[in-house]
Amino acid sequence: MPFCQVIVDIAHEDVDHVFTYRVPRGMALCPGMRVHVPFGRIRRVEGIVVEMVEDCGLPPERIRDVTDTLEDYPAVLPSLLTLARKIKETSFCTLAQALRLMFPAQMRGERVSNRTQEIAVLTVEPAVRAQVLAAQQRAPKRAAVLRALMEEPSGELPWETIRERLGDCRPMLNMLARQGFVRLERREVLRRPYGAMERLSGQDPELTAQQREVLGSLLPAVERGSGAFLLYGVTGSGKTEVFIRAVRRAAQLGKTAIVLVPEIALTPQMVMWFRSRFGEDAAVLHSRLSPGERYDEWRRIRRGEVRVVIGARSAVFAPLENVGLVIIDEEHEQSYLSDAAPRYDAREVARMRCREEGAVLLLASATPSMRSFAMAGRGDLTLLEMPSRVKNRPMPDVHVIDMREELGRGNRSVFSGALLTGLKKCLDAGRQAILFVNRRGYATFVSCRSCGYVVTCSQCDVSMTYHSGENVLRCHYCGQEVPVPRVCPQCGSAYIKYFGVGTQRVEEEVRRFFPDVPTLRMDNDTTRTRDAHATLIERFRRGEARVMIGTQMIAKGLDFPNVTMVGIVAADAMLSLPDYRAAERAFQLLTQVAGRAGRAQAPGEVFLQTYDPGNYAVQAASRQDYRAFFEQEMARRRRALFPPYTLIARLLYEAEEEEDARREAEAAMRQMEAFFERRGYLRKYVVALRVMACPVKRIRGKSRWQVTLKIVDQPVCQEAVKKMSEIAQTPLEGCLCLCQVNPSSMM
Repeated sequence: MPFCQVIVDIAHEDVDHVFTYRVPRGMALCPGMRVHVPFGRIRRVEGIVVEMVEDCGLPPERIRDVTDTLEDYPAVLPSLLTLARKIKETSFCTLAQALRLMFPAQMRGERVSNRTQEIAVLTVEPAVRAQVLAAQQRAPKRAAVLRALMEEPSGELPWETIRERLGDCRPMLNMLARQGFVRLERREVLRRPYGAMERLSGQDPELTAQQREVLGSLLPAVERGSGAFLLYGVTGSGKTEVFIRAVRRAAQLGKTAIVLVPEIALTPQMVMWFRSRFGEDAAVLHSRLSPGERYDEWRRIRRGEVRVVIGARSAVFAPLENVGLVIIDEEHEQSYLSDAAPRYDAREVARMRCREEGAVLLLASATPSMRSFAMAGRGDLTLLEMPSRVKNRPMPDVHVIDMREELGRGNRSVFSGALLTGLKKCLDAGRQAILFVNRRGYATFVSCRSCGYVVTCSQCDVSMTYHSGENVLRCHYCGQEVPVPRVCPQCGSAYIKYFGVGTQRVEEEVRRFFPDVPTLRMDNDTTRTRDAHATLIERFRRGEARVMIGTQMIAKGLDFPNVTMVGIVAADAMLSLPDYRAAERAFQLLTQVAGRAGRAQAPGEVFLQTYDPGNYAVQAASRQDYRAFFEQEMARRRRALFPPYTLIARLLYEAEEEEDARREAEAAMRQMEAFFERRGYLRKYVVALRVMACPVKRIRGKSRWQVTLKIVDQPVCQEAVKKMSEIAQTPLEGCLCLCQVNPSSMM
């Protein structure tokens, strides 16, 4: 009798190994299948079969039977089993945690099920349909049901459709079923995201010379099944068409493809482009889908019904077989990093998957990450370049506006004179405009002009943001809301003032200056509902709004042919963040949002407002000069020993009481110091090891302390990261610890 090795779905290091179970007679099992198994005193738990064995070497009385299977097919493909093992090693998590990434969370615990609908099927032979219909004329509603079914080429209709057309005719349908003229049956129906989305033309545009050159290098790699590329193409250069042609070539070879996008806001547009060319061969996966939609799309992919999957970070684990190409668009984005356990970088996971499955990796961006461009420089990635826009359209003219001069002239408005003039010119010409401000809400903070008191969140060590629509102060970390104080809580002064700029404030100012111009706001407040991203983007594309105001979700990837003007309202907010990547992120955002202008026939203009016009990131962004910024930023990081020359790992401690978080952080610091004492060969690589309170000392009512390690990025130094991960996994009383490597935020 065969046996199987099972990883139980319990994320604890004490059970992070295989358990042997007997396969009952008649049960078909193979690696990757999900099963129920008895475990300890628990009646049964879920698990995943990772190996089949003929003999286990254990006494029969110690072996129990598999209870049952959850599906009749492997939920985790062999290649994804291998990938999960690698994630366990690189992320220092349990194998159970890594395996959970491979299928929708709602499948665990059977929290999602198949959706079915009732179908009415006509059973009358064509030759006698006229007579049967005539015999039913005394019952007009029964005749109407029969007529509706006879008019359908397939001779069948869902009950919901019949009811919509004919009203409540259930008794008549049941009578026809009893008479044998209709058969009622239940069938599975798949929930499809973006089902009613408008499609673009399915015609192939003529390729540009630079697109042909890039494909000349990329397609042979797809054909031979190896290669890693970085596509550096300016905004509007036609990178998406390169993606489509490369995916098509993979499909022609019988291979599949994955296309990752960083923002859920970009997914509907990418889905629209690919469905226009590939039809139902394109599937979509991301966290904003309903559980049923995600489950059904996952099953379509697993059954081999699609050739390409488009989605956000987690789509890198899509259950595709014979993967030939993985594309990561806007590869510089931090959203490809998962800081929650298990930690992973979708770009690194994609690289591992491509090596394992013989696929090509294509990273693409108009503003590549420092790490990727450096890798291309040393030959780890093949650099492909598209330095000009489609049809040689000019890059937008960027006007850098010194807001200090505006203030000196007495202009205290959100908008400079130049931006207002440019916006009026754009609107008068019948065009559309985008206004970008990287902060939602009305004002960044509320302060007392008498004593300087700033209203802060009682649960988080951050200022609260004013939202004018609800007339409340809201914390963007924990969501707490409080009414706006009429007088200062500290000194009693009535001089309460709003400072800073948010999307609501910008929207209000546009309406004040242009009252008859329809606007649209796109931020986390307006995109909370299902399909909100796709709805807002389609409304703007159809011209229902002339001005779009938004945060970084509108700054990249979106293509609106009628947008000729972009206003960057406050560039300095991005430059002042306490993060070594602040300049890089500011340059990327400024360059990307500027690239939304002038993507069609009409030229574009960008108005960049700043109080620091001489900043090197601002200057490089205004010239759209990535290489100049890269050289200057890399020199700065080399001097300061920041990544990619080093890696930064931190242990983040959170507790109700600050003393608890501080105590555990200091204890971890002592463990790390002792670790390096025992391993003198590693100490020479350590740049800094510190324990301190986090920059944001309190979030959601939890005090935060951290141990940070900056160490030279060498393979041997992974020992130190592994040690930090082991410390993080030690159970603590009343304190949570998280290990992060090059975290997306140092706050």
